[in-house]
Amino acid sequence: MRDFLHKLGKKGEEANSSHQRIGDCESQSYREYSAEFCISQLANIKENEKEINEMTIQMILALAVLIIMIALIMFDVMPFGAPPILACILLVLTGLSTVPEAFAGFANSSVIMIATFMVVLAGVQKTRLMDKVKEALISLVNKGGYKSYALLVIVVMLGASLVGGGNTGYYVLILSLISTIPYTEKMPTSKLMMPLGFATNHPLLPFNVALYYGVVSSVLETAGYMEQVSMVKFAMVNFVMAASFLAWCLVSYKLLPDHPIAAAEEDANDKIDKTKAVEMPAWKEKATVLLFIISVIGMMLLNTLGNMAYAIPGMAAMVLLLIKVVDFKEFRENMFAPVILMMAGVIGVADALANSGFTAMIGEAIAGTLGTNVSPVLVVLLFSLLTSSCATFTGSNMGSVYIFAPIAIAACMSLGLNPTAAAAAVVVSGWQGGYMPIDGMPAMIMGMGKYKLPEFWKFSVPMYLIRIVALSAAAVIIFPM
Repeated sequence: MRDFLHKLGKKGEEANSSHQRIGDCESQSYREYSAEFCISQLANIKENEKEINEMTIQMILALAVLIIMIALIMFDVMPFGAPPILACILLVLTGLSTVPEAFAGFANSSVIMIATFMVVLAGVQKTRLMDKVKEALISLVNKGGYKSYALLVIVVMLGASLVGGGNTGYYVLILSLISTIPYTEKMPTSKLMMPLGFATNHPLLPFNVALYYGVVSSVLETAGYMEQVSMVKFAMVNFVMAASFLAWCLVSYKLLPDHPIAAAEEDANDKIDKTKAVEMPAWKEKATVLLFIISVIGMMLLNTLGNMAYAIPGMAAMVLLLIKVVDFKEFRENMFAPVILMMAGVIGVADALANSGFTAMIGEAIAGTLGTNVSPVLVVLLFSLLTSSCATFTGSNMGSVYIFAPIAIAACMSLGLNPTAAAAAVVVSGWQGGYMPIDGMPAMIMGMGKYKLPEFWKFSVPMYLIRIVALSAAAVIIFPM
């Protein structure tokens, strides 16, 4: 998908470039430009616009399917996990996607990895190890109050510093642990699921930013800007954004909903009883814990192990089934839980929206409206909002970055501005959406936290805006334009 999005972005840049050349033709003497050249450029523009405009109906249909899916989720018309599947069916019926394209999410590597890891979690929750971990968390939760809440957020953010922001294994682990904590009035788990879930994407100590830094360097070099970017300064930009997230978590505590997240009809004592360790031979318990550790490490080493990392939790799940730590009913219910159906279903919708040319069209429109008097901060903020929103709705973080980062860099250079701030902010913003539950982590947070969509937005929308504003401002201050 990234290659396709990148090509569409390039097509938008070419169309803008052609428009600029025609403007030059109109503003300068025709003695400098031959009539044949101007006519050929007009023909090229019309051809480019025709190729993009031909997809307008596809854009409208794709957006309509997305809106239907969101509305069904918002108003609880169907059970959680069902609306994305309906959306996939609509994609096929409208001709936007083939069956393999619409249901591609069910063969997606990340979905399979998380689905099978859910089975591993089901097994490890039967061991005494999980009891000890839950007891440690519960003891902190039982202290209750604001200080314990703040400490929990900080600890999770420190953990993210080690594994890197957005690490799949880390956020699945944290969310799953929270879901097993009994409900208490002192510290309702519904007040923890969103802050701690999103905290896994915000390293408090930003020394693990190599991926983002590499992308920033790549997009700048591709655009012809060869000046070296300071990694220390880039890390500071990330720190400011993480600090703004922490500040919002501390401020928003009283705004978070108060309800049980495991099962509304269960009280705390029942929940404690159901999450106690199941009697099993010592070797089975040790094997289960070992498989859990191997699965977590494997997911955290995804960039190093490649495809093998996606299969490690699956192999662990099959071993647990073989040694009868979990039965097939538990295996099936966890692997195809509503959260997994949600994650798998939205991928087909995201692909259809991206393939319709929607993101390229928006990028071209924004680039065309920027003028010479625009504020540098506004330029960075606009492209950060655009990139993060595109990534949120399409599910393609890297693809969105590679569409809009080159456009943002080119716009800055044409305005005589240093493009480093724009590149840094736009690249990081590609992973800072989260205000819609249509991607892996936000979907899991909403599903496992049993939030209504308005409750989810009450925390996630201000969080999103605060982070993007802080990111853009920090980038412009640390990398003067």
